[in-house]
Amino acid sequence: MPEFHIGDVVAAIITWLQDNMSGFFDGIAAVMQTLIDVVLAALTAPHPFVIVALAAALAFWARGIGFAVFSLLGLLLVDSMQLWGQTMETLAIVLVASIVAVLVGVPAGIWAARSSRASTVIRPVLDFMQTLPVFVYLIPAVFLFGIGVVPAVVATFIFAIPPGVRLTELGLRQVDPEMVEASIAFGAKPWQLLRQVQLPLAVPSIMAGINQVIMMALSMVVIAGMVGAGGLGAVVVQGISRLDIGVGFEGGLGVVFLAIFLDRLTSAFPRPRRRPRTEAIEALEPEAEPAPAAA
Repeated sequence: MPEFHIGDVVAAIITWLQDNMSGFFDGIAAVMQTLIDVVLAALTAPHPFVIVALAAALAFWARGIGFAVFSLLGLLLVDSMQLWGQTMETLAIVLVASIVAVLVGVPAGIWAARSSRASTVIRPVLDFMQTLPVFVYLIPAVFLFGIGVVPAVVATFIFAIPPGVRLTELGLRQVDPEMVEASIAFGAKPWQLLRQVQLPLAVPSIMAGINQVIMMALSMVVIAGMVGAGGLGAVVVQGISRLDIGVGFEGGLGVVFLAIFLDRLTSAFPRPRRRPRTEAIEALEPEAEPAPAAA
């Protein structure tokens, strides 16, 4: 067999992009950096105790007193380990990357659910994105965006897209066909069918996809710390480089707590409202006809 190194082709493409589209990538980097700075400023401007109280209140509203106590103690422990700033940096990276991934992944999943051809094209691309080693994403990102937080966000965004696309498509395809047929029979247009029937019924699957997007983004935190992203990933990398078990364990513990908090919080939505049995039975019974007036 003749030798053919596809890596040379990829390297040539990256070099061409650097030479001819550097302004485009500089613009993307500026937008990403601005988003991260805004989110980080919103997270670090209040006193840590304010963020702790808000997180505990949100946890109580989502899952009850047990999760609220866990969130309160976990955040206080992070603050006591002097890792509050790094934790907020990690949270800002995860939020920005996850929001961008959801904004791209959910429409792509809707497109794949509505078009079999699109699904046929998108599915192998998602397989490639999920199976490619995560370190490989950082190489072109560093070449195109330099060292810092921006390549980390870009690599995290690309790595986190597939679950959002897959679960959105799955949720829409699992909508009861009879519901779809009934809506069409009543004259629903395609966008009305999507907005008022399919998307509401697919919300649990879409939320599961958003949850997995956030988890995938958090799994990139430590790897992103190797390219100067900062946050808890940089703390773990520092512990590895110095063989400092304590520093590495504290950074890893912060990542674990943040992952548990975001996972439990996002998996609590949406919670469908269950109607009481008596209420459901009364809704199914026909209304009683009014009694005739007495002569």
